[in-house]
Amino acid sequence: MSALARFQDAFSAALAGRAESADPALAALVGQHGFAVYRNTVASACIDALQANYPTVLRLVGEQWFRAAAAIHVAQSPPRNASLLEYGSGFADFLARFGPAQELPYLEGVARLDRFWSQAHVAADATPLDPARLARLAPDRAGAARLALHPAAHWSTFGQMPVATIWRRHRDSGPDAPVELGELEWRGDAVLITRPQDDLRWCAIESGAAAFLDACARGATLAEAAAWALDAQPDTDLEQLMAQLLDAGAFREPD
Repeated sequence: MSALARFQDAFSAALAGRAESADPALAALVGQHGFAVYRNTVASACIDALQANYPTVLRLVGEQWFRAAAAIHVAQSPPRNASLLEYGSGFADFLARFGPAQELPYLEGVARLDRFWSQAHVAADATPLDPARLARLAPDRAGAARLALHPAAHWSTFGQMPVATIWRRHRDSGPDAPVELGELEWRGDAVLITRPQDDLRWCAIESGAAAFLDACARGATLAEAAAWALDAQPDTDLEQLMAQLLDAGAFREPD
């Protein structure tokens, strides 16, 4: 590691308040009053980034709670990339361990969906699969086909809590519209987030569709993915499932 790289690492650690450096040049910088101002500015920018990247979590807990939790996360996990658009990859894991968040067991899952939304936004462009391509396959070849997932496709299932429903309702309602969680049917659900062309969207899916996507992500054939879907949800309508996933843009055209 070069001297410059060592200085930069030590400088970053000093900004996060995690370490003291023996480097006299850095010690002189840290000792200046302006360094504390700069440290606070950097921390505030990181908290602002988390607030922008996790808007549903923010709405659920309120700004004061969110910024207090975010400050702890920033101190533990400073950014490693110049682009704060993608900052906060470990925030959901942090919330899972964060004591005050244990009263909101769905909060971790909501954070993961906020993260999926951001990832879908910055994912590589790809042309969604044309349904006609599948329709042209002979029946004896369709089962052996493998579908490539669109880079922006992200999905998750929640077995015990309506996490996706909570996330969707807070995303869809206005900033001042109250969302009563007590009105929800308290059961598991699932959601798919995609971005066909430039249209970032979500759609509610069943457990069979999620299992189908899981199988496709592992490189399974259509026949194998269908078996996984039926195993997860025996009453799955495979024709309806495929229509929903194709319409959502879950798959991309082959290279």
